[in-house]
Amino acid sequence: MKELPLSEVYQLLEPGPVVLLTTARGGRANVMTMSWHMMVEFTPPLVACIVSGADYSFSALHKTKECVIGIPAVELAAKVVAIGNCSGRDVDKFETIGLTQVPAQHVAAPLIAECFANLECRVADTRLVNKYNLFVLEVVKAWTSLEHTRRKTIHHCGYGKFVVDGETITLDSKMP
Repeated sequence: MKELPLSEVYQLLEPGPVVLLTTARGGRANVMTMSWHMMVEFTPPLVACIVSGADYSFSALHKTKECVIGIPAVELAAKVVAIGNCSGRDVDKFETIGLTQVPAQHVAAPLIAECFANLECRVADTRLVNKYNLFVLEVVKAWTSLEHTRRKTIHHCGYGKFVVDGETITLDSKMP
């Protein structure tokens, strides 16, 4: 075994696909790239996510207590990175990067037409926000696109490297 710098641990544990988180505040929508998230419950579906206090989206999420999580396929990888490389403080990311806003049913934040799935969320728990910037979100409505049949996601490995979903295998499981 070889010692690994602690600053590289996150690269080993990146759990799920890179997603896009949209917020809306004061009539202005924003979108950010997010990879630090995880499922914490099945029913109702709860998702925990980290949104840094330095991110422009943090204040909108903290104030409005709602958002949308859009799940992009690999075809959007360049746009996903472009979103993560600029701030909503300085630019209208939807217009600049070329994403289409679709009105959500239960929250003010928009769905993203180019994503193969969108999850409307409300903040369910903020007890860990002040200490860890960790929001627990309840998914209140889920949408999937019939147009996007290729659903390979991207997974961030750090420093501009990504892994694309590979082969799917099915094994016996007692999980639902």
